[in-house]
Amino acid sequence: MNGAGFPRISIAWRLALRELRGGLSGFYIFLACIALGTAAIAAVNSVSRAITGAIATQGQSLLAADARFELNNREATAQERTFLDTLGQVSVSTGLRSMVRLPNGSQQALVEVKAVDGAYPLYGGVVTNPQRPLSDLLGREGDAFGAVAAPLLLERLGIEAGQELLIGNARIRITAALVTEPDALSEGFGFAPRLMLSREALIASGLIQTGSLVEHSYKVKMPAPLSRAALTEKANAAFPAAGWSIRTADRAAPSLTENVERFSQFLTLVGLTALIVGGVGVANAVRAFLDAKRTTIATFKCLGAPAFVVTLIYLFQILMIGAIGIAIGLVVGAAAPFAALGFLKDILPLPKETAFYPSALGLAALFGLLTTFTFAVLPLGHAREVPATALFREQSFDQSRLPSWPYLLAAGTALAALAGLAILAAEDRFIAVVFLGAVAGAFVLLRLVAAGIAALARRAPRVSSPALRLAIGNIHRPGALTPSVVLSLGLGLALLVTLSLIDGNLRRQLTGTMMQEAPNFFFVDIQSNEREGFLDVLEQQAPKSAITQVPMLRGRIMAFNGQDVAKMNVPPGGRWVLRGDRGITYETTLPTNSRLTEGNWWPENYEGEPLVSFSAREATELGLKIGDTVTVNVLGRNITARIANFRAIQWESLSINFVMVFSPNTFRGAPHAWLATLSDASLTPQQEGAILRAVTNAYPTITSVRVKDALDMAEGLLGQLATAMRAAAAVALIASVLVLSGALASGNRARTHDAVILKTLGGTRAMLMRAFSYEYMILGAATAIFALLAGGLSAWFVVSRIMRLQSTFLPDVAAATLIGALILTVGIGLAGTWRVLGQKAAPVLREL
Repeated sequence: MNGAGFPRISIAWRLALRELRGGLSGFYIFLACIALGTAAIAAVNSVSRAITGAIATQGQSLLAADARFELNNREATAQERTFLDTLGQVSVSTGLRSMVRLPNGSQQALVEVKAVDGAYPLYGGVVTNPQRPLSDLLGREGDAFGAVAAPLLLERLGIEAGQELLIGNARIRITAALVTEPDALSEGFGFAPRLMLSREALIASGLIQTGSLVEHSYKVKMPAPLSRAALTEKANAAFPAAGWSIRTADRAAPSLTENVERFSQFLTLVGLTALIVGGVGVANAVRAFLDAKRTTIATFKCLGAPAFVVTLIYLFQILMIGAIGIAIGLVVGAAAPFAALGFLKDILPLPKETAFYPSALGLAALFGLLTTFTFAVLPLGHAREVPATALFREQSFDQSRLPSWPYLLAAGTALAALAGLAILAAEDRFIAVVFLGAVAGAFVLLRLVAAGIAALARRAPRVSSPALRLAIGNIHRPGALTPSVVLSLGLGLALLVTLSLIDGNLRRQLTGTMMQEAPNFFFVDIQSNEREGFLDVLEQQAPKSAITQVPMLRGRIMAFNGQDVAKMNVPPGGRWVLRGDRGITYETTLPTNSRLTEGNWWPENYEGEPLVSFSAREATELGLKIGDTVTVNVLGRNITARIANFRAIQWESLSINFVMVFSPNTFRGAPHAWLATLSDASLTPQQEGAILRAVTNAYPTITSVRVKDALDMAEGLLGQLATAMRAAAAVALIASVLVLSGALASGNRARTHDAVILKTLGGTRAMLMRAFSYEYMILGAATAIFALLAGGLSAWFVVSRIMRLQSTFLPDVAAATLIGALILTVGIGLAGTWRVLGQKAAPVLREL
């Protein structure tokens, strides 16, 4: 730029400031759109930073240690324990699921047992009601051991502190209600309420037997904590076949951190969608603002102001107004962690002193600024191209042709920067790309839908009703509201339909298909010497039920093709297979609920090298192929097997399924327990209760899981997640409503002229109201149909292709969408039109 350009910029800046003295009239929807989207992004990212930061800084308390070594189904050997003792002070805890029952056997419940030693916890503290030292609460009195229980367990069994329960072969007395335990979040989600007791009580219960599903955690308080990489290298060098899972305080709850980051990404993308939808409102507001300023623009040009200066004047004004909206959004976003502290303090870790998060606020501000600029450039380009003479003739800006190439280039660059920022800021960039692609595709489709509606209206046969004929004409005439209404409302409705259908299908699966196909019970930790007696009990209680039983072991995947999985870059979809121990089994024949997709099953009396059948979907995620090797640590031994085939598994049936099924010779002679299911759709709740009591009383060390209870818990969690997703979608829908309001308001000038002319020619207010109502109803119905098609297709893809569940279109969602769209378009449209119809004719006619 030459030296003459700077004075022009200065003049444009001064004129922009002078014009803003008139206030922000006409820009309130502009402000609301930018503030809403910016606030959503700032709030989501600020809360996410607060939670992940708290997990990182409170790692010792969340883990109750500097490091944790976890072994499954076995305790540390003497040599391994000596190694752990050299690292620092060690606390041992044992976790498993089991059944507790009232002494008279009338009631029983599944519990998550946690047996701790006297050193627990090394960091943090256990909160109980009443509060007493943990050693006193878990101490032994006579033949009963002390225990603390979650309030939910006391509620389910109808007992209170001081009463006794039976667990396995031991008698326990509930001494207090368990309020919080420091390391609960680091141990993951529990399917049952917590019961905490001493390791002495657990040994007395007899629950730990050969093949029992038990997790032994060795928590270490280290004088000089090591990083996870250094500690893992040191431990694995000393004991390469230990098979322990090592976690350090700097990664105390990796699953929780990953889930928070993923959910934050989803909400950020939804917030970005709201911001982009709001960008349409920005474009409408800028266009209406410039249309109102056409006389001023013409005056500037007639006085010799270059088009460059005129454009800068209004660009400065728009950016300043956008900055006000961004500032409002940042204030809301900055306050979000303080508000979240009250709602989430009992659920998730939050910093003790909540602060502001400049990176999150900066990201939201950048999104808001890019959106404002992107959607303001094209209307400014249209204004620049209009000659002064046309403006003085009261003509509006011609939107039928594109502005000059510099404005198109500027808008394209800003849009690319907006998309690039969204992708770079995302945790999973593939999802971000797909999401942005879907939004871009929706914009294109909405434009095509609007053009299609206008084309159909243009070719519609002549109708006898004047009001309907006028409504059809309004849909396709130059300057019609059709593109604005369809674009503003379509995206928000489509997003809401998508989330509603996903939620509805998941609930339908849980309460319908899964409930019908799933077994009634899972029975875990069945010892070989108990198997026949256990089956006899089931035969007596439910003689017509189908019983399935398989051998059950636990193993941790250590390597693929000799490569340590801890050093592999695993896609998100396959990480769960490598996280912790997996249930494994061996079979002579192909399981009945699976089918081979590739490879061959081993012969019945196979005696060659160990072979394994792998789940086809998970194998694809992990990049495995037939002939690859899998190394699994089972009971402290590394066993390598070659992949012989892939199986398609019906996970949604909730029947017995395993990612890995081995050839029988792999584990010949290895100690293991058994897993069984009982299926009978005709059983009543009373009969199920009788089975549960009979099994628990006869074999107290067998864990019985009633599938309906687990599905009820999953449905409750799904409900909480759905509420959060709907709230996020509501932000986008609110943005759509704001944009719709702005689009209708921006067309009021033209509507006023039309109404005055029609009234002058004899049209009545009632006829005009009917005409406008018909127009808004047609546009609302067309937009709702698009939202149903686009949302239905998106939901089908997510449910059937990603979740691999049966997808069904839900009529109630369709009806709610259609009714909602009609109420919004007709209600908002008529609210603005009523004022238009009240305009006096003379002032308007003098301007024509």
